[in-house]
Amino acid sequence: MFLLARIKEEHDRGASTDDAVAFGLQRTGRIVTCAAILFCVAIGAFATSEIVFIKQVGLGTAAAVLIDATIVRALLVPALMKLLGDWNWWSPRPLRRLHERFGWREDPATA
Repeated sequence: MFLLARIKEEHDRGASTDDAVAFGLQRTGRIVTCAAILFCVAIGAFATSEIVFIKQVGLGTAAAVLIDATIVRALLVPALMKLLGDWNWWSPRPLRRLHERFGWREDPATA
């Protein structure tokens, strides 16, 4: 969510999809990586437990976080956003109408 928020903010400022994705990755890369490492260390401590189930949960969660931080956020999200192009910003009609009806905007400066 943090990565996508940065990408959306940059796109709302007028950047192309490719530039917005690059900016979002640049701005959130270190934060996401550091958070993933800290979480893996904290959850990975469960791997030292004597209870097998707790070990499994600790190792499985740590592996899932590392996969999410590396493969999903660094490779799949940017690749998919590049492929989708302007379709990234598509919104379902009922949601668009709801936002228009109540005047909801993501950027308070344009509200």
